[in-house]
Amino acid sequence: QVQLVESGGGAVQTGESLRLSCVASGKFFTINDMGWYRQPPGKRRELVGSISSDGGTSYVDSAKGRFTISRDNAKNTVYLQMNSLKPDDTAVYYCNAEALAVVGAGGRLLEVWGQGTLVTVSS
Repeated sequence: QVQLVESGGGAVQTGESLRLSCVASGKFFTINDMGWYRQPPGKRRELVGSISSDGGTSYVDSAKGRFTISRDNAKNTVYLQMNSLKPDDTAVYYCNAEALAVVGAGGRLLEVWGQGTLVTVSS
């Protein structure tokens, strides 16, 4: 009922910037909280940050001051602006969302994940 597609990943050098995008599509009434996660090579997936429906944000300590999450509700899109990138930021980045999806004749709360986009930061 709801799909998320990430884009904007790539290979950069230390200190450079990237902006990731995640677009929601499908049949839904609302998109509530949205988040960005990442999974570095050989490590567990971790939360990078989240943004609520009214724009409030929260970040993991390693991202504070460097990363910014924003959303454009008219475009059903959430962004992750990443500045001053470090090799430790290398990971597959995933977006997720809580959506009130159209299911049958009503609605149902669903947690939806994107397919991921790879970010590689070289030194």
